[in-house]
Amino acid sequence: MEKPQIPATLGGGINMDYSKIIISQYQAALKMLQQTIIRCPDSIWDSPEDQTKFWHIAYHALFYTHFYLQDSEQTFTPWDKHRREYQFIGRVPWPPHSPPLIGVPYDKSDLLEYLAFCRQQVAERIPQLDLEAASGFSWLPFNKLELLLYTLRHLQQHTGELMERIGSRAKVEIDWVVMHRD
Repeated sequence: MEKPQIPATLGGGINMDYSKIIISQYQAALKMLQQTIIRCPDSIWDSPEDQTKFWHIAYHALFYTHFYLQDSEQTFTPWDKHRREYQFIGRVPWPPHSPPLIGVPYDKSDLLEYLAFCRQQVAERIPQLDLEAASGFSWLPFNKLELLLYTLRHLQQHTGELMERIGSRAKVEIDWVVMHRD
């Protein structure tokens, strides 16, 4: 049986640039995360009542957005301000599966800097990816296209979590971003 292909054209012969569409949706999701970071009240940013701090969830979402835009784990270069184990929520995924060592929180300016870096990575990396190639990450057994969709869902899940946190506690509303176009 022949493998189904993504059509190069859509009804009426209109050419579609899928990388531009994917980039637009990543940039829109990052814009929504940016709003949550900017609008998060200081009282919620590192609240002692939260098991997982607001800033930590935002960092986690950015880290994995950046990470999964790479060809593989081996080709990944962490952001200059990355702190060991800060990307993990819950437990570290390898033995002895201990909680990550989290110390000094990131501040808003750091995360906004990382977000800008991720936006640049989205614009640069997505057009370079072979969407039919393997994900490049042995624990994710699908192709790059599905990896991009998987990562976009992850980014939006955590953005929604942060929107809910600041919405319910501080009545802060975040604007829905439909798409991003340069």
